[in-house]
Amino acid sequence: MSRGSTPERPPARRVRGDRPSREGFSTRRLTFDSAGDTCVGTLYRPRDADDPATVVLGHGFAAEAAFGLDRIAERLADAGYAAFTFDYRGFGGSEGTPLVLPSRQVADWGAAVDRVGSIDSLGRRLALWGVSLGGGHVVRVAADRGDVDAVVARTPFSDGRALLRSESPGYLLRAAAAGVRDRVGALVGRPNRVKVYGRPEEFAALNKPGSLDGYAALVPRDSTWQNRTRARPLLSLPRYRPVTDAEAVDCPALVVAGTEDEVVPYATAERLAEALPASSLVALPMGHFDAFGERFAETLAHEVAFLDEHLR
Repeated sequence: MSRGSTPERPPARRVRGDRPSREGFSTRRLTFDSAGDTCVGTLYRPRDADDPATVVLGHGFAAEAAFGLDRIAERLADAGYAAFTFDYRGFGGSEGTPLVLPSRQVADWGAAVDRVGSIDSLGRRLALWGVSLGGGHVVRVAADRGDVDAVVARTPFSDGRALLRSESPGYLLRAAAAGVRDRVGALVGRPNRVKVYGRPEEFAALNKPGSLDGYAALVPRDSTWQNRTRARPLLSLPRYRPVTDAEAVDCPALVVAGTEDEVVPYATAERLAEALPASSLVALPMGHFDAFGERFAETLAHEVAFLDEHLR
C-alpha cells in the first residue's frame, strides 16, 4: 500500500474546474431491475472513444445521483471514460421504499453493474466509484465479484463499529430509540422519520460539524428531495463493516480520505486501506464534504490519475 497526501506521480491529465463541453459526450437514460423495482441511471459516454472503460458511481447516505455525481460523471466522460450514475431503490427516479439499508443498496449496485455490462458498445474494463456510505458499498461489491478492475472509495464509511465508538452515549440512545419506533410504527403504517442532516445540537442521522452546510450544498435548488429519512437504518448501519470484506478485493483500490473528516473518522479510512491487498491512500486536509466543494478538482485529479493507471 502506498500512502501520502499526494500520489506517487503527477495526475495523468488535468481535471478542469469548469463543466466540460457537452459536445464531447452524450447522455442516455438507462433503467434496470433490482428485486422487482425499476431503478434509473444515466450513462455518460465519450463521443470520440471506442469501447471505453466504464466507471459506475453510487452516492452516500440518503443521497440521489443528482447530488453532485453528475458533475463527476461529466468530467470522467471528458477524460475518456463511460460513467454510469444511478439512484438506489426509493431515491431519485427509482422505484421502491426509500430505506437506506446496506444489503438492499449493495444489491442495487450489483444490478447496476450488470446493466452496463450488457451494453456491447462499452469496453470490458470496469471500475466502481463510491462516496461515504457508497464508498463502503464498492468494497463489498468488489469483494463479491470477479469482473471489477479498480475501486475508488472516497471518504468511505467502512466500519460501523468504529462509528459507534465515535458517537456519544446520548446520541446512540436516541438513534436506537428512533430506529425501534420506526420498525414498530411501520407495522401499523406509521413509520418514524428523522432528519438526514442537521446541526450538532439537534438530532439527525448526520449532525457532525459541517454536515448541515456540506450536505445542503449538494442538493440542487430545484430538487423535491426532503431532509427526512426512515430511522430504521440507524439500527443496521452500526453492524455494517465493509472493512471485513476488504481482503477479498483482488483489484487495485484507491482510498481518498479527509484528515479533518468528522463524519467518517480518518482512522477508519487508514484501516480500510491497510486491509485492502492492493491499495493506495490519498490523505487530504479536508472535511467530509469538501471534495464536492473547494477540493473538487484536486480530489478528482487524484482519482482520474488512478483510473488512468489501472484502466488504460
